Amino acid sequence: MTEEQVTQPANEQRTERRKKRERKRLFPIWLRLVIVVVLITISAAVGAIVGYSVLGTGKPLDVFKKATWQHITDIIEKEN
Repeated sequence: MTEEQVTQPANEQRTERRKKRERKRLFPIWLRLVIVVVLITISAAVGAIVGYSVLGTGKPLDVFKKATWQHITDIIEKEN
């Protein structure tokens, strides 16, 4: 037997396995990426709310005001 005759059945078995394992994705990759970005955004917003209201002394929704962030950046720049 030559090497070709030995490897040929093995290659056929691999292609048959790949055909059997093929499956359709329930969620496309682009949708998964969108979901991950949305979850990261929500997590950042909830973290900012918790940090500002629970750990700090502010009102929870004040964290989204521009004046709050301007005050924070002023404090950071002042220390330099």
